[in-house]
Amino acid sequence: MSILKYPKLFEPFAIRNVTFRNRIFAAPQGYYNVGADNLPTLAEIAFFERKAIGGAASVSVGDCIVDELTGTHYPYLTQMDDPNTMPGLSMLASAITRNGAVASAELSHAGMFARYVKATGGKLYGPVDMQDGKYGEVEAMTEEMILYIADKFGQAAAWAKTCGFNMVTVHAGHGWLLAQFLSPLINNRKDRWGGSFENRMRFTLAAIESVRKYVGAGFPIELRMSGSEYSDKGYDLEEGVKIAKALDGKVDILHISAGHHEIDEAFIITHPSMFLEDGVNVKYAAEIKKHVKTPVATVGALTDPQMMEEIIASGKADIIQLGRQSIADPDLPIKARLGMDDDIDNCMRCSACFASIGAHRYPQCALNPTIGRELEEKNDIPARAPKRVLVAGGGIGGMQAALTAAKQGHEVILCEKTDKLGGILRCESSVPFKAKLEKYLDRQALRISRAPIDLRLNTTVTPELAKEIAPDAIIAALGARPIKPAIPGIDCNIVIGAEDLYYNPDEAGERLVIIGGGLVGIELGVFMARRGKQVTIIEVMDKLSTDLGGLHSAALKSEIERLNIAIHLNTTVKEITNRGIICENADGQVEFPADTVIYATGQRPLREDAFALSNCAPEFWQIGDCSSPRNIMDANQEAYTAARSIGRLG
Repeated sequence: MSILKYPKLFEPFAIRNVTFRNRIFAAPQGYYNVGADNLPTLAEIAFFERKAIGGAASVSVGDCIVDELTGTHYPYLTQMDDPNTMPGLSMLASAITRNGAVASAELSHAGMFARYVKATGGKLYGPVDMQDGKYGEVEAMTEEMILYIADKFGQAAAWAKTCGFNMVTVHAGHGWLLAQFLSPLINNRKDRWGGSFENRMRFTLAAIESVRKYVGAGFPIELRMSGSEYSDKGYDLEEGVKIAKALDGKVDILHISAGHHEIDEAFIITHPSMFLEDGVNVKYAAEIKKHVKTPVATVGALTDPQMMEEIIASGKADIIQLGRQSIADPDLPIKARLGMDDDIDNCMRCSACFASIGAHRYPQCALNPTIGRELEEKNDIPARAPKRVLVAGGGIGGMQAALTAAKQGHEVILCEKTDKLGGILRCESSVPFKAKLEKYLDRQALRISRAPIDLRLNTTVTPELAKEIAPDAIIAALGARPIKPAIPGIDCNIVIGAEDLYYNPDEAGERLVIIGGGLVGIELGVFMARRGKQVTIIEVMDKLSTDLGGLHSAALKSEIERLNIAIHLNTTVKEITNRGIICENADGQVEFPADTVIYATGQRPLREDAFALSNCAPEFWQIGDCSSPRNIMDANQEAYTAARSIGRLG
């Protein structure tokens, strides 16, 4: 009998000549913080090594392009046909394998979505001619070119093996080149490479055959595919099952994802939003597994080891792939093996990581302040001497600051003016799609209870208290308060602030008008519309401001459309009455009837309260919302950095 809580999840297995220590894989992720030469950096190596240190059985390096001249969609991707990548890729593979994980390289070609090729004067190639492709005109690949690219997949696999990788993942999903050839909606070629199902399969099978020829019999080949492209522009699960059956026995792992990278409504299925249930894409893997003998992997919205164990034990899949969860908590595999479930940070699917990558080309995480800074963390320098640290405020930033300072060896006193840790975000405790945020706040509070931290609830930090405590350093994390706009009628009895409505959602009438189209207002609108309310959002600017961009914005847009939330931009609120609000826009004066009017018009930082503490200790840090309004990621990172800096000079 196993002593492990999750025996199926931690059952080792072997494929060909390679052993995997458990059933948890770190799914392919690209890393874009590279230099001008696109070669792997020490920061990139540390990023992937961290996943291996955390106990993943396999770590996959994503976006490895097999043909630079025709297949590149971003300019900063690893080019597998560049011999100069050898030192960096070899160091990267070694960093993964020496920590006990299998190093895999995801081999990809963007085909007709190779936007960087087009931007630099090249041609876009795909299965068929297109005059109106997403990035311009597409030229059908000739048979000679198809065979050439199939061979390039093999050459790229050989290069990965030469550099020390133990496995390759052939990317045939998410709308990339091989998926384009598989698609019955795109590939209507008249030759042996298109039209019929057998012909549409031919390119993918040729690429796999080429890979096997180059890497030999003992080297595992994983293939990533969409079980369904989840769009009327893509194929469905029935077609996905047919594709998987045709691949059965030809590859060693069928990695079943879903969706399409270049179709917005499908992209938020590939990377499930917070509005979808946990494990939403497991059904695709489970259905395909009924029809094949090849081991099947599932991916998407998986954060709970108990669910992962059930998936394996019930036969829905053989392998669990973790994407964003491997960023939120790279140590999930080790923690789950040790039974430390209450110490696992579950990914909230807020997609701050996507927003950071899109805006800055390096990964960050709302919950994990070390992501993107793995090299810095690896070479951490401890404080020269322990200090007495007072943390004022027990919200997101205050909790992280206290935990980090305690880890650094400081004596920590954490004061919170209310009777509970968590700060303003506790108001969202009843919001279903924010359940993981509530769990995170509870988990941070639990960690504080276990750490050598002097926690003082119902305690407001004043200058007098600070001088009594006599700290060496103060971290002010006092937060902010909602701004109540100066609108005529703002004190009408139908008006309520967003924070108060979150605490008391049953107080809302049937018709809601929300003043403010920022993230708070939009998410509140989605929450209330899901409760059956008729919601209208008024925004004075010419667009909504979600403060995140990218994937979460796309998910919010999808929810706004699905829930029929009315949006009025370029609209100024002039007055609130007991019947609703009176506004001005391009059409002149317009009235919006409402039973409840909610203001979500920003936060006022408690700067003055923080300033009052600035001369009460030799070291002083002002972080989070009391400096200026922040999101969770910014607050956590500022707190982490401030706490690590205390005592640096002795």
